[in-house]
Amino acid sequence: MSSSTSLSELKAIRSKLRAGGKKVVFTNGVFDLIHSGHVDYLLKAKNLGDVLIVGLNSDDSVRRIKGDKRPILKQTERAFIISNLKPVDYVVFFDEDTPEKLISEIIPDVLVKGADWAVDKIVGKEIVEKNGGKVMNIEFVNEQSTSKIIDLIVQRYSK
Repeated sequence: MSSSTSLSELKAIRSKLRAGGKKVVFTNGVFDLIHSGHVDYLLKAKNLGDVLIVGLNSDDSVRRIKGDKRPILKQTERAFIISNLKPVDYVVFFDEDTPEKLISEIIPDVLVKGADWAVDKIVGKEIVEKNGGKVMNIEFVNEQSTSKIIDLIVQRYSK
């Protein structure tokens, strides 16, 4: 079911994109229980370049960051969903807690995160800027989050 690309494949693709003058945008996240905020964010990210690569936290990475009850959906399911969204060109997993290693391998032209991240705190900022790229955050349309959805489900169905 997974629709992810290996890092070695992605590095080869990235070289071809660079040679072709394509602007590559990179973002990352858990993307568990996809909601309208995720889709809006990814559409805005894609509009910053020609190709959008999404780094997806592996299940082990998510558990370390968010606790044993997450993710709700396995990494293969999350990759399948994300890779089939119109703005997304490539999905690649990372097992680390941050995507810094992945960013250093891909070296995107544009690195983006949501507005909940201050630009100076975005992981990989130095790598991207050192290579002439831009780092920015994207405003959220609504304050939707997977955690809020989980809380709402628990509240409504635990009675």
